[in-house]
Amino acid sequence: MVVASCKAMDGIGNTMQKKAAELERMAEVLVTGEQLRLRLHEGKVVKDRRHHLRTYPNCFVAKELIDWLLEHKEASDRDTAIRIMQKLLDQSIIHHVCDEHKEFKDMKLFYRFRKDDGTFPLDNEAKVFMRGQRIYEKLMMNTETSILATREEEGETFERTLVASELVDWLLAEGEMATREEAEHLGRRLLEHGIMQHVTNKQHFVDGGLLYQFRLNFRRRRRLMELLNERCRTIPESHDSPFCLRKQNPEGGNTSFLSVSPTKEMKMIVGIRRSSMSSSCGSSGYYSSSPTLSSSPPVLCNPKSVLKRQVSPEELQTPGGPYIKKTFTIVGDAVGWGFVVRGSKPCHIQAVDPSGPAAAAGMKVCQFVVSVNGLNVLSLDYRTVSNLILTGPRTVVMEVMEEADY
Repeated sequence: MVVASCKAMDGIGNTMQKKAAELERMAEVLVTGEQLRLRLHEGKVVKDRRHHLRTYPNCFVAKELIDWLLEHKEASDRDTAIRIMQKLLDQSIIHHVCDEHKEFKDMKLFYRFRKDDGTFPLDNEAKVFMRGQRIYEKLMMNTETSILATREEEGETFERTLVASELVDWLLAEGEMATREEAEHLGRRLLEHGIMQHVTNKQHFVDGGLLYQFRLNFRRRRRLMELLNERCRTIPESHDSPFCLRKQNPEGGNTSFLSVSPTKEMKMIVGIRRSSMSSSCGSSGYYSSSPTLSSSPPVLCNPKSVLKRQVSPEELQTPGGPYIKKTFTIVGDAVGWGFVVRGSKPCHIQAVDPSGPAAAAGMKVCQFVVSVNGLNVLSLDYRTVSNLILTGPRTVVMEVMEEADY
């Protein structure tokens, strides 16, 4: 009876692991599709197009996209590119603008990302995935108070681990869950969906002293060929984003950015997305590496303020002064809000991701932050303002002041 019971438990465990692996593959498709969407928006491949006197917003031409994939070495030939896009179509990441074609064709047909027209199916799996991604990003960005640490269990050392009870405490403190029972249930859902795992894969999620890790690294840049499970060169795993905004030529007119990896290997890219509200930085700049993952020093990005001179709150609010107020409503996406706050009393916008939500709303560098979701922040520093945004709702309303362009 004992042997039979053990076999039954092993069978349940294997079934759960298979289901988790299945959901993990689905999550990888979602992340890969979102990264592609952001790149295509930044490259102006996705845009409003007209056909027969009708405008189709936020769409791309299939034939042009295949050309783009080949040009950016995301596919070896047109047939492979079609297979990649068909995978995204089958997973409801993209669709034909009129839903007349269930196959992705190398023709002058309009397709669109479902996230761009609000038709993405938010089933239970997708909701758990998005919840897990938000928790992952908040934990990674709040490094000063992070509950992630290197710990031991059963004589082995594991990096970036979470103690289950501490995660439950954090979820309650962050307002993610109302009760410990609900937080534990969420932990179990994240584990069942392949987003988290017990460090030795022996336990389900329990509100106690066991150690868990994130199974998915949401920040790793995916290659599209990975969707086909083909062997390809991938960017090494890292729990930190390998990208940070860094002007190549601060004194010149070049507005490209560099991709900086923890190994200091660099290559040219244009406006790669990154999570923008990292609070692991000093007041002189912001960083993109972790001392727990590498012994090399962090890479310093944008070490100098973009401001020509510091402005006081009183000067900003002087009646008839040279500053005008603007209000932005910014809806964060799966990666973040797309801007960096720096400075103190008042804070200013240090960098804006050209393909992010903030840029789309009209935010620009050198603007001064007046309020966040109705709270006046003129007397606060950037760490406090960043924390207000990170711990608030996905939609943030910001008032800023900028110098009038007379």
